[in-house]
Amino acid sequence: MVHWTDLRYFRKFEQKRILDEIEKQLCAEPLTRTRNRKPLRPNDLSEWELRVDRYRVFYDANVETGTVKVKAIGWKEHNRLFIRGREFVL
Repeated sequence: MVHWTDLRYFRKFEQKRILDEIEKQLCAEPLTRTRNRKPLRPNDLSEWELRVDRYRVFYDANVETGTVKVKAIGWKEHNRLFIRGREFVL
């Protein structure tokens, strides 16, 4: 499941890049830590983060049902995270 409201904020080629990486990275073993995937400290947004260049995909995964729920998609500028054009603090 993709958070479409957040995804629409990006241009078409950015949307395609993000969706391609979500499909590539999260279809198999979404709970495996990699260079671009990491578990987050406890927060109100999500349990995991997928890095796609400067973009960030925040998601939760359920092993029992085999589902991944994308909670938010944003981008980083230095140490600042933006979701739908607004700064967000994790």
